[in-house]
Amino acid sequence: MRWALFFIFSFIATLAICKEASDSTKSPIAISGAVSLNSNGIAPIPSFTYRKPVITANFSLRKNRFSYDPQLSYGLDLRPWTIDNWFHYKLIDRPKFELRTGLNAAMFFSEYKAPDDTIWQGQRYITFELAGTYKPTRTSSIGLTVWYDKGRDHGTITGYFINLVADKSDIGLGKHILMAINVQTFYVDYTDYNDGLFISSKISFSSADIPAFVFFQGIQPLISNISPDPVFQWNVGIGYSF
Repeated sequence: MRWALFFIFSFIATLAICKEASDSTKSPIAISGAVSLNSNGIAPIPSFTYRKPVITANFSLRKNRFSYDPQLSYGLDLRPWTIDNWFHYKLIDRPKFELRTGLNAAMFFSEYKAPDDTIWQGQRYITFELAGTYKPTRTSSIGLTVWYDKGRDHGTITGYFINLVADKSDIGLGKHILMAINVQTFYVDYTDYNDGLFISSKISFSSADIPAFVFFQGIQPLISNISPDPVFQWNVGIGYSF
């Protein structure tokens, strides 16, 4: 299975490179990103949390259909939590519909208590992505994302993350405040009995004058056999985008 996935994504990447090389249109590299302080450190897969305040930085470097989208998360003690290195390519790039594929080389860090010390361990993951997004309007979208995560070290887990997400942005609240709403329903199916269906809602408020924002996020398990049983979790934060 993993070799089949490897060859499929290698074939897609080869086609993408050939198409990009044949495109004579010159376009600059677009750079954007955001830095935020989170109270509970929600992971890219929202069912997993750090349970401590976390500083998260997202960046995006885009040129034509390619993009490099790293994400770094650190605790307030400057210990790393997650390091993601996403490489994306848009197979279809239309005003109302996008289909992209992605590859991520990631590190996830965990803390273990030993009799005489605390061990900080990093574990490697490779993630393959296929994601489609439909945009009925300029400020709304519906998307479906599928990840296949493969743990590379002893003690890691392997499985699938399937996420159905709806977004609505630029909701005006007066002259200077904008609101955005994000709702996700996602299913995780990982080894070691890490299976479950969850729903997550996120509400963000930003200023029309400065690129700052605040947000609240809640995650509720619907069905799960994860042990111990997951409970409702929430996260608040502030951030700055550029």
